[in-house]
Amino acid sequence: MKKSIALIALTSTMLFVGCKNESAEREKIAQANIDSYSKTWELVINEGKVDVLDTAYAPEIVLHTVPEIKGIAKAKAYYAYFVTGFSNRKFIVKEIFASGDKLTKYWQFKGTHTGDFMGIPATGKTINVEGCTIARMVNGKIVEERDFMDNMDFMKQLGLLK
Repeated sequence: MKKSIALIALTSTMLFVGCKNESAEREKIAQANIDSYSKTWELVINEGKVDVLDTAYAPEIVLHTVPEIKGIAKAKAYYAYFVTGFSNRKFIVKEIFASGDKLTKYWQFKGTHTGDFMGIPATGKTINVEGCTIARMVNGKIVEERDFMDNMDFMKQLGLLK
């Protein structure tokens, strides 16, 4: 009987330690993803280093926009519009958190529309928009992003809508 109790106690302890180690590992991966993801957008938008996406994105990256964008080359071209279309760019990650392979960031983007932006000629208008991105990372690479922002407000700030 004592051996059975000891075996049960040992098994329970091993399960607890195993779960705790798995949880710690998931937290470590989540924090590494947050650090990498935050640094990527600091470099890409604020510093204009769009080529960082060559190593930050997985080859099969999907941006859930309209239309949907697939692949690194098209995703880089999409974000290059923000870099070439706006001067005085400031991308601020206001809050970010992760769980497993998913991240959510709440952000703010400010800039002056001084260049072509997705076919829209420069308006000289200053914009200030906030949004949220849900992303998924696998093995340290961004594989999927879904951005949410008020596009109507963005167009109004550009002077394209009233």
